[in-house]
Amino acid sequence: MVWFHGGAYSSGTSNELETGGERLSRQGDVVVVTVNHRLNAFGYLHLAEFGAADVIDSGNAGQLDLILALEWVRDHAAEFGGDPANVTIFGHSGGGAKSATLMAMPKANGLFHRVMTHSGQQVTASRPSTASGHALALLKALGLDRTQVDMLRTLPMEQLVKVSRAPAYLGPVKDGRSLPRDPFDPDAPPQSAHIPMILGNTRGETRTLIGRGDPSLFALTWETLKPKLEASSPFMGSLDRADVIAKYREWHPEYSPTDIFFAATTDSRSWRGQVIEADRRASQPAGVAPTYVFQFDWRTPIDGGKWGAHHGLDVPFVFDNAAITPHFVGTGDEPLALADLMSRAWIAFARSGDPNVTGLPKWPAFDLGRRATMVFDRESRVVDDPRGRERRLFGQVPYVQPGT
Repeated sequence: MVWFHGGAYSSGTSNELETGGERLSRQGDVVVVTVNHRLNAFGYLHLAEFGAADVIDSGNAGQLDLILALEWVRDHAAEFGGDPANVTIFGHSGGGAKSATLMAMPKANGLFHRVMTHSGQQVTASRPSTASGHALALLKALGLDRTQVDMLRTLPMEQLVKVSRAPAYLGPVKDGRSLPRDPFDPDAPPQSAHIPMILGNTRGETRTLIGRGDPSLFALTWETLKPKLEASSPFMGSLDRADVIAKYREWHPEYSPTDIFFAATTDSRSWRGQVIEADRRASQPAGVAPTYVFQFDWRTPIDGGKWGAHHGLDVPFVFDNAAITPHFVGTGDEPLALADLMSRAWIAFARSGDPNVTGLPKWPAFDLGRRATMVFDRESRVVDDPRGRERRLFGQVPYVQPGT
C-alpha cells in the first residue's frame, strides 16, 4: 500500500503522525510505503516551451518521481514481504489527485493494481500554454525572463521556495509526453479501466479548507451569508447565491448560516470532481473493474465540534491511527471502532479489490442507476445518491478543475 501525501502539488509530507504505517501494516500484514517527492517549482514548473532540452519534462517531474517510487516498489517489495503484483496507491487531497493523474500516465501503467483517493480529484491537467504562463510568473518574481531559465539551476533552494507561490497554480501538465491526456476528461482513463477504485470525500471539506483562514465564517448571520458566498465560491458559477441559500434552507431547515456556507462550498467544490470521476468510471464499458464510493460524515468533537467532518479527518481512520491522534479525533471507543472498521475495509480492498468486511454493511459497487455510497459515521450505512439534490443543483455549472 503506497501512500501519497496531501498539500496540493505545492506542500506537504508523508512524515506525519496520522499517516505512519506501522499500525496498518501490523493489522493487515501489508507493506506500507509512504513517499515524499518534488513539489511546487521543483516538481511542476513547466519550462519545456522556453528551456533547454533536459527540462522538457519539468512540468511533471513530481509525478515522474512517484513513478520512480513505484518502480522501486516493483523491484524491492518482495524483500520486505510485499507482493509486487498487488500494489495499491492511495492518497489524500493532492495525493488523491496525484493518484488520479497516474491513472492516465503511460509510464505508470502496470505499476499499481488498486487505487483509493480521499478528497483528491484531477479531472483535467494544465494546458502547456497555461503552465508556461505560471512558469513566467515565477521567473518574474525572481527578476528573470524566459531567456534566463538556466539561472534556475544555480539559485539557492530557499530563494525558489520563497517565490514558489507566485504562480496561480503548479500541477500536472498535459504535455503530450508523460501525460498525453487529461486524467478524467472527457472520460475515465481507459488504461486504468481494469483497476478497482475507491474514491470519496468528507462531508464538511471546507470547514478547514476555508474556515481556518476566516474565523468570521463560524459567526455568519442570514444577512452576511450571501455576500460571503459571493466572495468565496467561484465554483458555483452563475448560480444566484440567494437561490442556493433558499434551496439549502428548504432541504436542511436545521442548518445555521455557517452550516449552509460550508455545505454549499463543499458540495460545489472538491465533491464535484469526485462526482465527475465516479460517474465517468461508471460510464466505462461493462465488464471493467468496480468502483466504490464513500462519504465520511463522522464529526470530530475537537473544539466543540466546530470543524465537523473536515478535510483530511478520514486519514487517521484508514491508517488505524485514531488511538495515537486524539488531537484530531478525540478520545473514547467511538473513533477507535470506526478506525478499526475503515482500516480493515481498506486492507481488504488492497488485498482483493473488494472492501467488504465483517461489521460493515454490504458495500455495493457504484453505478449510475443506484449511486450506492458507503457513509462512514457512528453507524455506517449505505445510502443511494446522498446529496442528490445538491449534485443536480451544482451539476448545472460547468466544472473547471482548479488551476488548470
